[in-house]
Amino acid sequence: MFSTVRYFIKTSVAFLVVGLLSGFYLILSKYFGLPGYSEEFITAHVHLILVGFVLMMIVGVALWFFPRPPKEDTKYNPNLILVIYYLLTISTALRFVFELLSAFNFSPWFKFVIVGASAVQIISFALFFYSVWGRIRPLGSAIREKKGEKF
Repeated sequence: MFSTVRYFIKTSVAFLVVGLLSGFYLILSKYFGLPGYSEEFITAHVHLILVGFVLMMIVGVALWFFPRPPKEDTKYNPNLILVIYYLLTISTALRFVFELLSAFNFSPWFKFVIVGASAVQIISFALFFYSVWGRIRPLGSAIREKKGEKF
């Protein structure tokens, strides 16, 4: 497992921990009257779990499991994948923090940070799949399928 894969997977676990803690605070705020229970807080929590944990874990595992890029693949660039990691991590954290802050005190400029972070996430995922597209190909399974093997 190479470094960038570990970064994605370990960061996704960190986002899971923060997401679970924020979910626990949501339960406390709902049932015991703590401040902050709102649509914004729920959005921050769910987004951190789904994008921060689930999608970043999927990206990390995909990088690990996909075959190496073909020699002629000019789209795959390990340095770009590392940039994507930083873009996703920072934009996911920013979106979580500013959604969370807006649950307690909304400032008009928060919406620009939230929308901007969301746009960076979309661009990052698009860049990721553009970069790894050549790695999504059959290797041994194509040969076995031609022989009639079913799996």
